[in-house]
Amino acid sequence: MAEHESMDDLRRERFARADFNAAEYEAGREEARLAVEFANAIRERRLELGLTQNDVAERAGLHQPDVSRLESGGGTPTIGMLERLAYALELRFVARFEKPDAA
Repeated sequence: MAEHESMDDLRRERFARADFNAAEYEAGREEARLAVEFANAIRERRLELGLTQNDVAERAGLHQPDVSRLESGGGTPTIGMLERLAYALELRFVARFEKPDAA
């Protein structure tokens, strides 16, 4: 593996490659951003309610490691899991598609 002075150096090297796909890169960044946003929302609501991860897991019919994984931004929850998680967190699950903002 090549030595790099910083993450910026590594990023510049990757961006300069002929096979670099900017759209794919941005899609990955957006997916990661959403996972972190989702994880933070779950954790914040759980703490707001004074619940442990185990409490949420029991309420949602999940296992504590499942809740931990979701709170760390890992895994991809199913629609059913999201509905059970919302119930456990005393929320209503709503899924919708929206048109992107006009530029």
